[in-house]
Amino acid sequence: MKPTILVLCTGNSCRSHMAEGILRKAIGEGFRVVSAGSKPAGYVHPLAIRALAEIDIDISAHTSKHLDEFLEDDIETVITVCGNADQACPSFPGQINRHHWPFDDPAHAEGGEEEQFKVFRRVRDEIQAVFGAYADGRLDALKA
Repeated sequence: MKPTILVLCTGNSCRSHMAEGILRKAIGEGFRVVSAGSKPAGYVHPLAIRALAEIDIDISAHTSKHLDEFLEDDIETVITVCGNADQACPSFPGQINRHHWPFDDPAHAEGGEEEQFKVFRRVRDEIQAVFGAYADGRLDALKA
């Protein structure tokens, strides 16, 4: 059985989906990577989909989910990407690891669409740096 990594944020519309897509690509087939929210928005933000498409990651089929959907799952690692989710995060059966890496919420970016998209790109790049390093560390530990 693959270890499950759950990425949580409040709305499960931007940051957690970007992190899920980036981590899934970086860590490969040996892990199950999912995301959810404490108060799901009910959609995945189109600019998050567009930002990941720029780096050849397709999250267009992702859906916004509540963290309760995973309460019965065997979650090995929980990673929160916003302060509200960190505070609302329950313990999961079998949970071994917990990390909190907060990122700005690009859904609150102001200005026109292109100005907002610049924020999505910046947050995407920050997520890619952190989650890419995390994936590298996990994969190196498996080799050891």
